[in-house]
Amino acid sequence: MITKHRNEPGKTARSERLEARVSRAQKTLFLRAASLQGRSLTDFLVASVQEAAEKALRAHDVLTLSEHDRKNFVAALLQPAAPGKALRQAAKRYKDRAGID
Repeated sequence: MITKHRNEPGKTARSERLEARVSRAQKTLFLRAASLQGRSLTDFLVASVQEAAEKALRAHDVLTLSEHDRKNFVAALLQPAAPGKALRQAAKRYKDRAGID
């Protein structure tokens, strides 16, 4: 088993505590998986839960943003903004360089 030191650079100090009741079969499963990865049970559980939490948050953010972005996209298509000064100047430079009238 790999032992990690508490004061490794880049590691966040763990000061909070979580507890959970699990079945004997679950604990056996978790211990086996942790052992296969060369981790302590705590490290395995923390990494697994963190990965699941980040995945859940990403899925939520994508769904939330896609609805918001869809509304903004449709609004922009239906009522496009007029080109600003910088865009008009860039288009003129492009036409001049490309020889387009």
